[in-house]
Amino acid sequence: MVGKKESAKKLRTKTKVDLEKQLNELKQELATLRVAKVTGGAASKLAQIHQVRKMIARVYTVIHQTQKDAVRQFQKKSSKRFSRDLRAKKTRALRRALTPFEASRTTAKQQRRKRAFPVRRFAVKA
Repeated sequence: MVGKKESAKKLRTKTKVDLEKQLNELKQELATLRVAKVTGGAASKLAQIHQVRKMIARVYTVIHQTQKDAVRQFQKKSSKRFSRDLRAKKTRALRRALTPFEASRTTAKQQRRKRAFPVRRFAVKA
């Protein structure tokens, strides 16, 4: 089996060219296994299909993550704003919430009211 089980940690050390080469090998192996399945191959071959598909998914994941990290680093240096797919996901409510600066702002009406009705202070007898 060409694509023996390899962890994502090991895959991250490889270059993009190596990953693409490994991906092509895995796809080729998957094609041969599928042919074996159709022609009535051994049960061990059928079990390998699942492993190879998982390996392909793992390689794709590592490629996309490293690519996204590179774009993130580039944008951090070059521009003020991040593109949508690179922003923090969080939750919908958190993304729409006011920023701390916006929340601290007071309107003109609030300021007038504050001046008209200052906080009352009472002398407390001890």
